[in-house]
Amino acid sequence: MHRIGIFVFPNVTALDVVGPHEVFSRLPGCEVELIAASGAPVLSDKGLLFSPTRTHGTASACDLICMPGGPGISDVLQDREVLGHLVRMAGSARWVTSVCTGALALGAAGLLRGYRATTHWRYLDLLPLFGAQPVKARVVVDADRITAAGVSAGIDFALTVAARTSGEAVARRIQLSMEYDPQPPFDSGSPASARRGDVESVTEATAALFETRRRILERLGEQPEAPRVS
Repeated sequence: MHRIGIFVFPNVTALDVVGPHEVFSRLPGCEVELIAASGAPVLSDKGLLFSPTRTHGTASACDLICMPGGPGISDVLQDREVLGHLVRMAGSARWVTSVCTGALALGAAGLLRGYRATTHWRYLDLLPLFGAQPVKARVVVDADRITAAGVSAGIDFALTVAARTSGEAVARRIQLSMEYDPQPPFDSGSPASARRGDVESVTEATAALFETRRRILERLGEQPEAPRVS
């Protein structure tokens, strides 16, 4: 693995970027780029600033491209420039990947048609709108596509990539150096384990955003089929 490009955009979820970046930056001989529409600082949904190192116009070919998620993904879904750049970079990338609702952007670009994929649990039902096969899993690998579930799953995803590209021993040492040993205080990290009332509350709170994204994806209609690498 030599060069990794992570897209950033206004209202991106910071951990979708920072989690994978932390892992990837520890890979031997790896260069991690933050790709944005311009060189101006990009503000995350919670107020963190990212400094892009490449723009859509200056980004060179990457071995892996990653699209994170966040509230701003709704705008990305309707941005032909970003989607077109995704398609162009995917054409030469060894791996095409996403974290959280970044999968919706890959789908809108026609890059998940026929692939098994995952995303944040709240939006898993939207994957079939662009021909993807939804899978309830933390990380899903299907040929050259790797998708991660919501937010914190980006770390699991990046460690999966590290093992596949640099070997399990390297990935294990990176995990240890980060002391990534999650022991959450509550068993509520997925709708399968969370209390029913909590699931209903989160579902209700995100209902409007879910409908907005559903309508956007339905308007996009059929997308051109991306070549599948087996």
